[in-house]
Amino acid sequence: MRQQHLQAAAVAAATLVSGQALAQQATWTIDTAHSSAQFSVRHMMVATVRGEFANTKGTVTWDGKNLASAVVEATIDAASISTREPKRDAHLRSADFFDVEKYPTLTFKSTRIEPVSPGKFRMAGNLTMRGVTKPVIFDVDGPTQAVKDNRGNQRVGASATATINRKDFGLTWNAALETGGVVVSDEVKITLDVALVQAPAGSGRN
Repeated sequence: MRQQHLQAAAVAAATLVSGQALAQQATWTIDTAHSSAQFSVRHMMVATVRGEFANTKGTVTWDGKNLASAVVEATIDAASISTREPKRDAHLRSADFFDVEKYPTLTFKSTRIEPVSPGKFRMAGNLTMRGVTKPVIFDVDGPTQAVKDNRGNQRVGASATATINRKDFGLTWNAALETGGVVVSDEVKITLDVALVQAPAGSGRN
């Protein structure tokens, strides 16, 4: 009987600890107005073209202390792509590249976060573009020290970089140059600058 009581007490304690851990987890929302998803790619072997997706949304579930416990989920509006050249942007939205009518969003969900050094960590996750999902690893600087805005929201920021091969995601369009080489490089560098907001408990706003 004593052993049964001890087992029951152990289960109750484990449940309590688990409940406390879950309670400490908080949801931080990506502040679209102060965040950006940028990319750069070599054009005609000589110039670097830079662009961005203007509409990025998502959340980070995090206890505010242990980065390894965080889960990042983000969704990007593919049609919001901009390289400041309308004809090029239209081509990028077409079936040759992102095919935004068929694949309207890009998504990312983290699978593992590992601290590397103070203020730096590595984030592994699954990136989906054009209906293709591949693992990607981001090198991240941050998060910054939390600050409180004039509405009582807590805010932190972080920057992340990664390099991918666009062909891995089905973005295979290209054209050969007469002098050798191709119009668009396969390697694409990604830079994410993200501001996260946590609303005061019970406020229902961010």
